[in-house]
Amino acid sequence: MAYVIKDSCISCGACAGECPVSCISEGDGIYVIDAPSCIDCGSCAGVCPVDAPQPE
Repeated sequence: MAYVIKDSCISCGACAGECPVSCISEGDGIYVIDAPSCIDCGSCAGVCPVDAPQPE
């Protein structure tokens, strides 16, 4: 099950640098996760200051 980034994202980019498979990119106003590439490790959630990445 992949993670998704919720609307609470503040576009700080902390999650993108933490992703071991580089599946997080800057979207339109918030960062987005490419679900098929996500390995469900939770690294992004661990560094997000607003808890925007959540299990889908």
